[in-house]
Amino acid sequence: MKQPVIDVIIPAYNEEKSIGLVLAEIPRAWVREVIVGNNGSTDATAEVAAANGATVVLQPRKGYGSACLAAMEYIAAKPAAEQPDVVVFLDGDYSDYPEELPELVKPITEENYDMVIGSRALGEREQGAMLFQQVFGNWLATRLIRFFYRYEFTDLGPFRAIKWSKLLSLRMEDPDFGWTVEMQVKAAKYGLKCTERPVRYRRRVGKSKVSGTIRGTVLAGQKILWTIFKLL
Repeated sequence: MKQPVIDVIIPAYNEEKSIGLVLAEIPRAWVREVIVGNNGSTDATAEVAAANGATVVLQPRKGYGSACLAAMEYIAAKPAAEQPDVVVFLDGDYSDYPEELPELVKPITEENYDMVIGSRALGEREQGAMLFQQVFGNWLATRLIRFFYRYEFTDLGPFRAIKWSKLLSLRMEDPDFGWTVEMQVKAAKYGLKCTERPVRYRRRVGKSKVSGTIRGTVLAGQKILWTIFKLL
């Protein structure tokens, strides 16, 4: 079977201490290109990413989703013959294990799934890797998705793989905290074939800009709930 073309998107904001570690552990034999969406970083994130072989796309507007959308626009601008088969998303803070990418994409390449979520709830988590509010938020959000959309998810994990054509069909819009839940809710709403794979998760390098602050936690929680209900 022909090996699929896989591109990786990493949204990053002030991750100069971790982005090199992430890029070094991506199994490059599986990946054509790694695109780092540099989200208005004020440190050397862009320089470190470029030095480690990534394509850096500048997105001055703050927001997780904004960085992802900028990277998607970069890919979409390529000729049709150069579009990827699969896109993998992961974070730039070294909390994910990039070497698990081959297992994450297998349901797509071998079983024709459309999207695979790397579930931290099903996998092993280093103690303290996820704060209480993250665990509770994921629990609540996935149960609401199950209730309203009849789709089974256990996590809103950032490490995920999706067919490029299906990702485009979702017409992603959210510029910030609601990016992951928007993708999953739209996948459920439009009937994509989805599954999950257990992934490991460790304490991130540095402090989270979202769950590491009360304001970020509250805003993220509001946005996640709003996204779930507005798409009904």
